Amino acid sequence: MAKINETHDPALTSWVLSANDGRTDFPIQNLPFAVFRRQGTQEAWRGGVAIGDQIVDMAAALQAGIFEGDALPAAQAAAEPTLNHLMALGAGKVSHLRKALSKALRAGSKDEAAIKAGLVPQSQAEYALPASIGDYTDFYTSIHHATNIGKQFRPDNPLLPNYKWVPIGYHGRSSSIGISGQSFKRPRGQLKSPDADAPQVKPCARLDIELEMGIFVGQGNELGESVPIEQAESHIFGLVLFNDWSARDIQAWEYQPLGPFLSKSFASTISPWIVTMEALAPFRTSFAHPADDPQPLPYLSGAANSAEGGLDIQLEALIETSQMRNAKAAPARLTLTNYRHAYWTAGQLVTHHTVNGCNLQPGDLLGTGTLSGPTLDQACALIELTSGGKNPVQLSNGESRTWLEDGDTVILRGWCEKPGTVRIGFGECVGTVLPSA
Repeated sequence: MAKINETHDPALTSWVLSANDGRTDFPIQNLPFAVFRRQGTQEAWRGGVAIGDQIVDMAAALQAGIFEGDALPAAQAAAEPTLNHLMALGAGKVSHLRKALSKALRAGSKDEAAIKAGLVPQSQAEYALPASIGDYTDFYTSIHHATNIGKQFRPDNPLLPNYKWVPIGYHGRSSSIGISGQSFKRPRGQLKSPDADAPQVKPCARLDIELEMGIFVGQGNELGESVPIEQAESHIFGLVLFNDWSARDIQAWEYQPLGPFLSKSFASTISPWIVTMEALAPFRTSFAHPADDPQPLPYLSGAANSAEGGLDIQLEALIETSQMRNAKAAPARLTLTNYRHAYWTAGQLVTHHTVNGCNLQPGDLLGTGTLSGPTLDQACALIELTSGGKNPVQLSNGESRTWLEDGDTVILRGWCEKPGTVRIGFGECVGTVLPSA
């Protein structure tokens, strides 16, 4: 696991003044990676690093010659049109690059003029997917979400017996994963009302969100070779916010016996900035299953995973309706939760995914599953917040929502903060529902 080092020093400040205001998601202690270009141009996509309200153009910084030694190979990879090569280099080389960037961006750095010439304001940038995502797997790591959903279908037995033993997941579709700002048409599919004799094909009427985190795989593993829990996090590049949009009425008809299919594959949205595991090191928490629950099998157990496998990441979902947008009103909060409530750690997901010899590759994406907390106000999907559609959510402007309506925009945010550290964040993950085709 990544350890705290000089890049995390809370006393560090940057010559990019917006990085020092205490409110930004991107102080010098963060330095997340994305792929960008200037809006409205045909510039080549290239890697960038967030600092305050600016982007370090890695291609320009590389051309300026500020990187050398151990940081140079990672800097070259970070300037490419996707970050797959950077991810494949492994945590050690990425750490060398973060250290070099940290030194170059610190107040008083000799590299200030060279980097400043290549800065791009984030307000002038557009983003692409940060990696070519070869495969995508979605997990089910919140026991609270699993229980809330189970109660709606199996009141006497809400949690299936395998849940506390094995990280549950399914293989999803990577082609429909989009970057923040994604707008998508309301999906159509085969639906069947309980009192109908036959299903119909029509637009989804129960469109939902799922507030998750996405885990980008770094170094992969060979086919047939599993990743031990002690090494699992060395195979993780970093985390993003992830909204796994869900068509609940399509899902209800199709999911037996093989699970989600068209109810999940129409759109998923990620935030553009990948926060590295090293940047998250100060926000580690201990991890344990309740004493009365089955304890993880040996291949999912490790001293480091127990001591610091959890992550203290605050997560928020907000909704901006068309009415709010027209009135220039602030979005309304739907939920506030924390990643530390997850029943399985990111490392355990990697280890379990590979226990059968499955080969993960750089740029593969793992979804954590809906990250609902222990109380209903921490639920991260409308199907939970509304008790299956029975109790609409009342919004701050007097509107209500049972399911998403056309024109609704959902905004996900995530951040880490605790005494003695500098707050870091993930930016925003934004998506908008358009009318069905």
